[in-house]
Amino acid sequence: MTWVTGLVLYTLIWWTALFAVLPIGTRAVEVADTHSGWRGAPARPRILFKVIVTTLVSAVIWLGLWFVITSELFSFRQGFLAMPSG
Repeated sequence: MTWVTGLVLYTLIWWTALFAVLPIGTRAVEVADTHSGWRGAPARPRILFKVIVTTLVSAVIWLGLWFVITSELFSFRQGFLAMPSG
């Protein structure tokens, strides 16, 4: 895996993990808007904490995928996953 491929893979994992982590621990505003009833954004979103958690989770997932890709545990060149030569 080249560094560009690794960076792209990490970026995709990071954004996916961010959207999975964002709703964790959010609470709606207690008093809704009197006119529309809309509660809006969470009262305390804790974005920095969620970015840190997302970065750590993404690093663990990326390291696992890096190991699988570089170890040739699953190879598309030989074995039962190989493309048919024909």
